[in-house]
Amino acid sequence: MPQSQQSHRKDEHVSLAEKYYHTDARNTFDQVRIRHDALPEIAVADISLATRVGQWDWTSPLYIEAMTGGSIQTGALNARLGKIAAACHLPMATGSQSVAIKDPSLAPTFATARTENPEGLIFGNLGAGHSLAAAQTAIEMLKADALELHLNVVQEIVMPEGDRDFNWLANIQKITAALPVPVIAKEVGFGISRPTMDQLFAAGVTYIDLGGHDGTNFVDIENRRRPLRDMDYLHDFGLSTVESLLAVQGHPRSVTILAAGGIRNPLDVLKALMLGADAVGIAGVVLHALLHHTDEEVIAMLNAWQDQLQRLMALVGCATVRELRNQADRLIFSPALLAYQDTLS
Repeated sequence: MPQSQQSHRKDEHVSLAEKYYHTDARNTFDQVRIRHDALPEIAVADISLATRVGQWDWTSPLYIEAMTGGSIQTGALNARLGKIAAACHLPMATGSQSVAIKDPSLAPTFATARTENPEGLIFGNLGAGHSLAAAQTAIEMLKADALELHLNVVQEIVMPEGDRDFNWLANIQKITAALPVPVIAKEVGFGISRPTMDQLFAAGVTYIDLGGHDGTNFVDIENRRRPLRDMDYLHDFGLSTVESLLAVQGHPRSVTILAAGGIRNPLDVLKALMLGADAVGIAGVVLHALLHHTDEEVIAMLNAWQDQLQRLMALVGCATVRELRNQADRLIFSPALLAYQDTLS
């Protein structure tokens, strides 16, 4: 595919992600309520957002999830995201670097994030079918601290020019064993089931990004790019972030769970942590803010999220993120989620 077409597709993805973004969208997090205990016996000043996420110490359990790169426009967005992540002390991931593996002239559209964030934690991003050499190139491109290997079968199936060979597991195992940085197996919006988690763990993967349904929907995006727009029936396919979190409960202690997909506000972050997430990624809400506000306003928004999350932890009487992960018994599930839980036992 010529470079101009590759870059155009990346610009299309940003445009369509924004088109389908709705600030008032409802999702499965609305099917989870928190039992209110009116005597939390804690002070906000006693609460710390600092937490251990896998091998890293983070100042809060938030990170900026993968979004973009591969064109002049998206390179500028990555530069802004790098600046914002640095100002808020948040880890961040870039969008898929596959396009820059095919056309190295596009590498600077990803490297801008590192230029603006030289000391921060940055994750690279590549499709799970790419070679070990490509994975090494992706890391070097960003001086990345980890590499997300994305699992995007549903997106590829709907994408007009998408891949059709999904024999990925042996390759994931090879890359995970060989790379000098951690590999994060990441879904792109359709969730991770328990069998998939078990396969990944057996292959040596200990960082899993659930990437659940309810956030950016790549069926909608890729179907819009189809001439006949004839695969919209897959709109609701996949597991939500909440369903994925329920599915992987009781996972091996060495597995780090990152929860992303449909996070709209700090209350969703709180619920995801109470459901067992080690950290929570946000993408759609950040991209929307990025397209409509200045960097300073986005920084203020993300700092406000962290301030509000600290207050919400006081609401449930938890002084640390670790304590939050032991609070699942305080969650009240909708009948639909209770029925889903029954299928997991």
